[in-house]
Amino acid sequence: MTSSTGQLAEQLSATTLLRFATAGSVDDGKSTLVGRLLHDSKSVLTDQLEAVEHASRSRGQEAPDLALLTDGLRAEREQGITIDVAYRYFATPRRRFILADTPGHVQYTRNMVTGASTAELTVVLVDARNGVVEQTRRHAAIAALLRVPHVVLAVNKMDLVEYAEPVFAAIAEEFTTYAASLGVPEITAIPISALAGDNVVEPSANMDWYGGPTVLEHLETVPVSHDLTGCHARLPVQYVIRPQTAEHPDYRGYAGQIAAGTFRVGEEVTVLPSGRTSTVAGIDLLGESVDVAWTPQSVTLLLADDVDVSRGDLIVPSGDAPATTQDVEATVCHVADQPLAVGQRVLLKHTTRTVKAIVKEIPSRLTLDDLSQHPSPGQLVANDIGLVKIRTAEPLALDSYADSRRTGSFLLIDPADGTTLAAGMAGDSFATAAEAVRPVEDEDGWDF
Repeated sequence: MTSSTGQLAEQLSATTLLRFATAGSVDDGKSTLVGRLLHDSKSVLTDQLEAVEHASRSRGQEAPDLALLTDGLRAEREQGITIDVAYRYFATPRRRFILADTPGHVQYTRNMVTGASTAELTVVLVDARNGVVEQTRRHAAIAALLRVPHVVLAVNKMDLVEYAEPVFAAIAEEFTTYAASLGVPEITAIPISALAGDNVVEPSANMDWYGGPTVLEHLETVPVSHDLTGCHARLPVQYVIRPQTAEHPDYRGYAGQIAAGTFRVGEEVTVLPSGRTSTVAGIDLLGESVDVAWTPQSVTLLLADDVDVSRGDLIVPSGDAPATTQDVEATVCHVADQPLAVGQRVLLKHTTRTVKAIVKEIPSRLTLDDLSQHPSPGQLVANDIGLVKIRTAEPLALDSYADSRRTGSFLLIDPADGTTLAAGMAGDSFATAAEAVRPVEDEDGWDF
């Protein structure tokens, strides 16, 4: 390793990591913004840039189309749209980044849920000519629902409105008012032109009335807290290790990735949903025994007692155990083409545990225009956000999503073909409580 390479490795190891997602309506310029970020921050390899320049020339474009740096699927390039979530990894001297470029089309909103579910920041783009549209409100609602702590409003294509400050100010005020009503904790508005490079990496000479940070400057300096070690300790059991060899005849370990918190040897723990208790007798990490392990390490816990533990169980500190329940109340983003209806049989996947369940009620559906609740819709269709009440066949140890994004979230799955129907967030959300509807009895034997 050369000295320069070693210095770079040390520099990157000392920087923090920011996961962020881009969102916005169709043709707002998300992929162009991402391409501009990569290009102007010198994060594009020479052969990648040459390929983009060649593809742009073949399409009759004089300047390179930076959107091609992220639109990797053939269908995306041919149609000039983003279909799938495109993940990109880049770094500056101040911070490392994992970026999820998500689609803008309504039918691909499900992909935005995927990209934002692990993000600490979401960049919502708005075309300065169109202002805040329904898809903008939908993406703001999803960011709020997923508890993304930081939202950046990037008012793009300012060059097409002659860099007019009143246009930017009106859009920023409308969006900020809307997002704040959803409970988004921090909103930063930045006027940009992704195509021309204004306020993306370098400050714009065309908008001297704006004195805030560029997009990259904000991404590099926004406070990021990855420290989940102080949260409620949770280990979803993924696999039970029993070698039963001559060297390890009695070895029984419970392997999984720590979702949050810290585990220590000697600590009293409880296995959920059974409620059995024991003590951590050992922790194996990468083939070595350690006294302490924390999120997001993948470890194997050894317990002092021979208790019944299997895949899907949750190991937690005995003094900090969540309540188990078969009645789940949550807000869901419906992502499937087929609707989700009252009385429908589903599978509920929470961490490593999957159980049968029935949708007992859909009290309300969120109306994005005015954030009102449409009561008793009967079903949710693609891209709807609504409240649901679910009855599971077996008890679940669910945290509130507000307390833990990892152990407070779940998926609803079609048991017939494995299609993901909805992404759920347990507990309170920005939505107000709706008038309850009368429970619907199931006639097919799935009434729990």
